[in-house]
Amino acid sequence: MIHSEKEFIFGMHPVMEAIRGGRQIDRVLVRQGLRGGQYHELMQVVNEFAVPWQVVPQEKLDYITRKNHQGVIAWLSAIEFQDIENILPHIFEEGGDPLLLMLDGVSDVRNFGAIVRSALCFGAHAVIIPEKNSARISADAVKASAGALSTFPVCRVKSLTKCLTYLKESGLKAVAATEKADRPVSAAGLTGPLVMILGSEEKGISRELLGLSDAQVSIPITGAIGSLNVSVSAGILLYEVGRQRQAR
Repeated sequence: MIHSEKEFIFGMHPVMEAIRGGRQIDRVLVRQGLRGGQYHELMQVVNEFAVPWQVVPQEKLDYITRKNHQGVIAWLSAIEFQDIENILPHIFEEGGDPLLLMLDGVSDVRNFGAIVRSALCFGAHAVIIPEKNSARISADAVKASAGALSTFPVCRVKSLTKCLTYLKESGLKAVAATEKADRPVSAAGLTGPLVMILGSEEKGISRELLGLSDAQVSIPITGAIGSLNVSVSAGILLYEVGRQRQAR
């Protein structure tokens, strides 16, 4: 894949200056084994501004650009991330019942964009993703969302478990969507303040989040294929939430 240089910044000083200057950084890639004074300065800046970062092999950086990246590349985010602790009180103040989506390990860019599109269409208030193991918010994600990502709040948090605990303490019911659940989604009470949790197609929802959930639901399937694409599942679940809320 050919990456546009509008999508990333490379080099020690350019990356540090971008972070200090307030650019929206999706994540910083650091070459495995990188050391030295500039590296330590970079790590101080990354940690000070709470920018997600990961260690990667030299080959991955060279695949993104053949220019002198000095072992550091920062992916730029196509959106500005929001703070769930600012959004949630505002929803309550307006008299609404919060409807949030929490995505655990959804790393496919197009799936993510499609989920955000459905979330906007069905009246959700925000999508919550983790700093690690989530889709990069690129131009492709914005395109897959049909532009929804330009206006829809996306909240990035360090820990989904801590965030879910905060949401439950704030009065939200946590419902995990998993094909292993016995209760069909239509039989679950989905009115009131709600956070719906969806996992990746490969690993599903983590054990920690399942343990914190108040209910687990599944989408009944009668065909030969036993599971749905996560973005399709999100649309079905959000439709059911809307149906129940309109019916009460």
